[in-house]
Amino acid sequence: MKSRTRISCLSVLAAIALDTALAMQWGAPAVAAPVRLKELTDVQGMRENALYGYGLVVGLAGTGDTEYVFFTSQSISGMLGRLGIRIDPRDVRVRNVAAVMVTAKLPSFSRPGTRIDVSVSSMGNARSLAGGVLLVTPLTGADGQVYGLAQGPVQAGGFDVGSFGSSFQKNQPTSGRVPSGATVEKAVTPNIEKESLTLGLKRPDFTTANNVAVAINKSLGEEVAKAIDPAAVEIKV
Repeated sequence: MKSRTRISCLSVLAAIALDTALAMQWGAPAVAAPVRLKELTDVQGMRENALYGYGLVVGLAGTGDTEYVFFTSQSISGMLGRLGIRIDPRDVRVRNVAAVMVTAKLPSFSRPGTRIDVSVSSMGNARSLAGGVLLVTPLTGADGQVYGLAQGPVQAGGFDVGSFGSSFQKNQPTSGRVPSGATVEKAVTPNIEKESLTLGLKRPDFTTANNVAVAINKSLGEEVAKAIDPAAVEIKV
């Protein structure tokens, strides 16, 4: 092993996460401004993971799906069946339930128990999700595994009111969010190499890549970073 000081991968990641400001030259030397590294780059192997699930929003004031949305009736029948209540989907006549697609972004390094926001969007003909509550919904990743469970009161993105044959709608009442509505059940381990760390530039440019490498070397006091191409900077760890 070389005698020089080893720069830990986590130290570099921490520098990025803590909004380290690196002074870089943009154009003429007189025009120098500190720029946060995370505004210019992303760490390759570290990214948000998309999660999705199918669920039901209940407690709506007559603004849910109609009986013509058969998958909602089937979902209600299936849910009640698991609770020991048998009912034919064709006999379901409720307007206070809506079938929704639930989505979320799972940040890198999220640990079990972490709370994340979720978004909900109507899949049927519900008029509004305002006042509804999302029932427990498993959230799966692209690999089909469950990474979180979502539930809670829905904050609709708008409203829809009407009386005497007239109506008024603002924004999109058939979509909304549940702040901190999901609990992470399974951690995702970022795919980061042990011997090096690669920063990907959000806007590829060789001059910027070179400036980033120079600034990192100056900040760490060691020649550990180099520009590979206009889109990437490699850091030896």
